[in-house]
Amino acid sequence: MSRKTAATARSKTARKMPTPAAGGAVHIPAPGEGKRGEQGYLGYLLRQAHAAVRLKMERTLADLGVTSPQFAVLTMLNAYPGLSGADVARLTFLTPQTVGVIIRNLERDGAIAMTPHPVHGRIQQWTLTPRGATLLKACRQRVLELEKRLARDLDIKAETAIRRWLAGIAAELQEG
Repeated sequence: MSRKTAATARSKTARKMPTPAAGGAVHIPAPGEGKRGEQGYLGYLLRQAHAAVRLKMERTLADLGVTSPQFAVLTMLNAYPGLSGADVARLTFLTPQTVGVIIRNLERDGAIAMTPHPVHGRIQQWTLTPRGATLLKACRQRVLELEKRLARDLDIKAETAIRRWLAGIAAELQEG
């Protein structure tokens, strides 16, 4: 084996091996460090940010008895009254089975109501009840505080650019 090839092999092996910390444990970087920071893959960084926001949202809404997916369903039904369960699943990135459970629970709690579709009787349309609108308003106030925290270091131009970038990613990757 040539000297260059051996050095390259050692270099590749060294990169793959995690560096043990004191006591032999591997150091796992905190969010914002190493590959969990600016050096990380964009997809991973988006997922990491999403997980952090979702956890914070779960904790923020917990005493209202609302989960992050329930909040998403309430938000979409408020924005687009009369959606079917399948439509809600597509808009909230949840499985139809998960949305079915959420809808049953929200209906049981009096937050949403079902009406049959005027043309297709088998399609169920969902809308917020007054109780659901009140619940959503309480949730939204808390989530707006979280959103303000997310954008606190951004000027309006930077926030607009980030919103455009994120929406553009979703639109572009959805197409194909």
